[in-house]
Amino acid sequence: MHINRRRLLSAAVTGLVAGRVIVMRPAAAALSSALGIDAAQLGIRAGAVDDQSLMLQRAIDRTAKARVPLVLGPGTYRAGDLKLPSGGKLIGVRGATRLTFSHGSALVSASQTQQLTISGITFDGAGIQLASGRGLIHLVASHGLNISECEFERAGGTAIFLEQAAGVIANTTIDDSSDVGIHSLNARGLLISGNVISRAGNGGIQIWRSDKGDDGTIVADNRIEDTGARSGGSGQNGNAINVFRAGNVVVRGNRIRNAAFTAVRGNSASNLEVIGNFCTGLGEVAIYSEFDFEGAIIANNTIDGAAVGVSVTNFKEGGRLAVVQGNLIRNLNRSRIAGSDPNDSHGVGISVEADTAVTGNIIENAPNAGIAVGWGEYLRDVSVTGNIVRQCGYGITVSVVSGAGAALIANNLISGAVRSAIVGMEWKKAVTGDLIRDGSSQYPQLTIRGNLTH
Repeated sequence: MHINRRRLLSAAVTGLVAGRVIVMRPAAAALSSALGIDAAQLGIRAGAVDDQSLMLQRAIDRTAKARVPLVLGPGTYRAGDLKLPSGGKLIGVRGATRLTFSHGSALVSASQTQQLTISGITFDGAGIQLASGRGLIHLVASHGLNISECEFERAGGTAIFLEQAAGVIANTTIDDSSDVGIHSLNARGLLISGNVISRAGNGGIQIWRSDKGDDGTIVADNRIEDTGARSGGSGQNGNAINVFRAGNVVVRGNRIRNAAFTAVRGNSASNLEVIGNFCTGLGEVAIYSEFDFEGAIIANNTIDGAAVGVSVTNFKEGGRLAVVQGNLIRNLNRSRIAGSDPNDSHGVGISVEADTAVTGNIIENAPNAGIAVGWGEYLRDVSVTGNIVRQCGYGITVSVVSGAGAALIANNLISGAVRSAIVGMEWKKAVTGDLIRDGSSQYPQLTIRGNLTH
């Protein structure tokens, strides 16, 4: 038996079975393809001059009700304000199927849905400006989400906006979004993996919550390049990955290049893990854990080119408890990007304040200091051990302001420090000689031993 696939998808199919001619009913024909229903068989034509939103919406509703995909063939389809119901599945030919935004608050949106699939489609925002807080694809309370093998171009705002979403965004390319590539608010189990995001206007990936709490999103193995800060500010924009108030988030194995401010910025994000990322060409701090957080692991990252390599800060605001381990940090800048706080530090490899272990890192070419321990009285229980610091202004600085807490600085190798290997600081001012040579007995809160300098 041989049945032509195109005829199976048509409204009336003729076949030869056991010598008899059988005419299939249209309803049966609509479900006959394992791939789904061909949109062309429902009257939708690629390349049509007219907007096809109405016909596309009817086709989406019909196929979602039947729990089969709607398959869009190669070509361009103009539409806007399409709504995906539960079970909606839009499938295209990767690199050949294009949905171009024509009107409305979003190209595709969904709310209170389950099991959505979007694959193989290029979404062209056509540069049409989106309202604040809207995305070219805008999904609210959508669970079982799967966006894969798609492309997003010229979004006039955020490309993908998710709220209370659970699911996967994978192997998708986002280019030239005027605001953010992917924004997630109050996720409920999200994996963002293997995507390429370039030329985002204000941010690559944002994992945010309305209030501090468990989030658990995993951001892994993405490539994020050329992130801008079009809307200005002193760090709220210009970050490749920004985690805000979201707890228990993993940021792992991402390649980040040329962000106006920060590669990975955790703000009030507790139990944040930033592991094995490769970060180059940053205008401000490469990896930040700041403000009201408890718990951060920053480990095994490579940083080449930033104002500060790693900053664990804002003990005054409750920022505390971190491990900074095994990072390779080099070629720190002598200045910060225009617009950042002029009082913030620069040319520093690692800066920490409270309840933090700094161990096994290598820092090279930091014009100010390799490792800065504490800021004024904001220092408590910091251990700096087993690090290699090379070709820096100061090797290690430590706050000796009245009220500063305890620090252990031991068994570090400091090579080629221009000014001093280890020096006490009052805010920005060095107030001691080299504490390796002169000793630290006048500062009983400090233990400095076993360090090698040459």
